[in-house]
Amino acid sequence: MYSLRQLDLHPRIIGALNKAGVRSVRDVLHVSAPDLQRLTSLSAGDVCHLLTAAALHCRPRRPLPVLRAEETGATLSLGCPLLDGLLRGGLPVGGVTELSGESGAGKTQLALQLCLSAQYPARHGGLDSGAVFVCTEDAFPGKRLRQLITEQPRLRPDVPAGVTAGRRFGDHVYVEHAPDLASLRLCLRRRVALLLARRLVRFVAVDSVAALFRAELDPSQWAERSRELLALSGVLRHLCQHYNPAVLCINQVSDIFGDDQEHTGPSGSNVRPALGLAWANQVTVRLTMRRLGRTVSRDGRDSVLRRLEVVFAPHLPRAGRHAAVWKEGVRGLEDDPDRPDVDL
Repeated sequence: MYSLRQLDLHPRIIGALNKAGVRSVRDVLHVSAPDLQRLTSLSAGDVCHLLTAAALHCRPRRPLPVLRAEETGATLSLGCPLLDGLLRGGLPVGGVTELSGESGAGKTQLALQLCLSAQYPARHGGLDSGAVFVCTEDAFPGKRLRQLITEQPRLRPDVPAGVTAGRRFGDHVYVEHAPDLASLRLCLRRRVALLLARRLVRFVAVDSVAALFRAELDPSQWAERSRELLALSGVLRHLCQHYNPAVLCINQVSDIFGDDQEHTGPSGSNVRPALGLAWANQVTVRLTMRRLGRTVSRDGRDSVLRRLEVVFAPHLPRAGRHAAVWKEGVRGLEDDPDRPDVDL
């Protein structure tokens, strides 16, 4: 990989990187911005300049040809035939899918599952590439990812053992941290775009979009909030148009009060996705996931019943599927909503 001396950097930055053991451009691109600051004690401005220089240096001399959906399949499998059936194959490639729900509904679990599913060959519903997971609020759940990797044969018994033998799933999940809106835009425009351009990833997860808007902008700042939402959606659309990935944005929910009749959330629920219509108009597919408060059992194990629902999509009817989160991941259930307990 390229040496740091090939970058146009101040000797002070080079010295800090060498002292921290960061010796090459590859090393720089494998570490998130907050971690680079912690390791090198450089300022946020220096780290931003460093990452921009590294991304520009690695940019292909000629634009790489864009992969079209038909080359690898138009959808990314969720890793479960029942859930894939609900979505007619999985998440659409080349579009932005929103997954909203309350805390503990299983949204992050499903995003991690998709990070692994993306690495399977197209014939098994994957994209034969890696994934990038952008965290905006909580630390990346690395322990849970390792557990899902170990349990892949149990979740995907349909996949021959030879397909996953020796496959190092963890090496192809790139983790980024974006603590504010400016960092998120920079991350998507530079680091994520570079990973997509070099075909290192074909799936992008952002967990979550609402956290940064709620932290930085008061609801009364509707004009600024709308501008920021449009700017973010513009970056995501640019990535979809140029690199054709599957993009998943996790969203939070807000309570519905009074006679609000805005039907942008799950049916029969008193919550709706956060960020309002300005954001809803920017996504291709809106999914919701919620806990139903009942218990399901499987092989002596219990889990809280969930429901994954299609709120809107250009190619799907409004429908839902019961699901549960197990050690091996999120799996759909045969629907039987009238029973207090469901046995698989």
